[in-house]
Amino acid sequence: MLELTERWDLIVVGGGTAGIVASKTAVELGAKVLLIESGRTGGDCLWTGCVPSKALIAVAERAWAQQGSLSMGIANHPLELDFKQVMRYVQSAIAKIEPQDSVQTLSNAGIVVVTGQAVFRDHHSIEVNGQRYLFSTAIIATGARPMVPEILGLKGAQFLTSESLWELPELPKRLLILGAGNIGCELGQAFSRIGSAVTMLDIADRIIIREDSDAAKILYDKLIEEGVSIRVGAKIADFEIQDSGRGSVKFKDGAGSHEIHFDRLIVAVGRSPRTNGIGLATAGVDLDANGFVKTNSALRTSNSSIYAAGDVTGHPQFTHVAGVHGSVAASNAILGLSRSAEVDIVPRVTFTDPEIASAGDTSVGVAGHKVLVLSNAHVDRAVTDSREEGLTKLFVDAKGVLVGAVLVNSRAGEMLSELTLAIKNQMNVQNIASVIHPYPTLSDGIWKLAVLHVKARLAQPGIAFVLRLLRLAASVRNKVRS
Repeated sequence: MLELTERWDLIVVGGGTAGIVASKTAVELGAKVLLIESGRTGGDCLWTGCVPSKALIAVAERAWAQQGSLSMGIANHPLELDFKQVMRYVQSAIAKIEPQDSVQTLSNAGIVVVTGQAVFRDHHSIEVNGQRYLFSTAIIATGARPMVPEILGLKGAQFLTSESLWELPELPKRLLILGAGNIGCELGQAFSRIGSAVTMLDIADRIIIREDSDAAKILYDKLIEEGVSIRVGAKIADFEIQDSGRGSVKFKDGAGSHEIHFDRLIVAVGRSPRTNGIGLATAGVDLDANGFVKTNSALRTSNSSIYAAGDVTGHPQFTHVAGVHGSVAASNAILGLSRSAEVDIVPRVTFTDPEIASAGDTSVGVAGHKVLVLSNAHVDRAVTDSREEGLTKLFVDAKGVLVGAVLVNSRAGEMLSELTLAIKNQMNVQNIASVIHPYPTLSDGIWKLAVLHVKARLAQPGIAFVLRLLRLAASVRNKVRS
């Protein structure tokens, strides 16, 4: 065992995306790094989040394609699904990616990994497995867990979350999802496509409340078309859940009082930080009103020797944000820098069908801003694919600089990086219009919308007058030459 007197340059608490990237960054900078993880390295993204959910969505997409399309001349085929094989496929995807985040891989990179529950004992030491470790700097990267709301009959009941649903032994015939946010919509559509009768229930007045309202309406209509039942504006009275997971929920909405029976329940109403029981108060680390670790722009906490990164901070809860912030926190801690972590221009994707992808400032009504909208009905590739239900939205300021974007189509997430780069670098929409985009692709919609904006600016009285003068001058030169 290591002696108390041995000091580490950096101790990272949490072996998810933020913790792993932070540890690797610090080692590459020459630091001596100790990573402490209470369970499995890899974090929620690998074991219960991004990887398994996207594997399930891939299965659902293939299953839905079997439904055929009579308008395209493809007959419908009855779905034959082996749910146990589906879950084995999900686990196989995890198994293929897991080695990247394994203890062995981290050790090979020069990181010392200890498994156990870490507890801060003072401002500069941590205890785990009865051994105390000193640190010069530390990073808290303990992540977040599914939130369970205080609803009568729910506490202690046998419900599922995004963490536990991957152990389902059989496909639920009637599935109720509490929460119609990004996670709820992704899971709801996926389970519906592989055969569950899905009902989604949310207290908000619409689905994916944090996303663009037009995008949300498109997705709502798509889910309804596919047979998902959605009840929004619901005030839940109580749950009755049996040991088997079956049960019922009573609620009220604008149409009156209702009761829904289900075979399994998934709770997907948000995530809360993993900050309990690790001694943050003892370490002098302040939390906000919701229990997230408070940091400054450089991800430093109220203890100047301790930083935080990832979902535990309350910053946008995405794996890509956790990774980038982990790197920023580590370089700041080891090199004594004050690099700011990006929290405003963050790309985000809801992996439904169609996908909803957004970046930057997409608020409506900002003084001087314009919202440019193009329906996918005007994008030839969407027409040939019979996927005209989406849109492209660009938010520009008074000078034509791109400040935000929303894409809704079957591959919106793959197209978002171009717009995120443009927003980050404060590029004018004219810059996008000047770039040749391949045809026929869905990205042609971005180019078309940019071109329409440039044409509209050229039609403004002042610019139009200058153009007339240029045409007149050109005409005079041509006559002289002839």
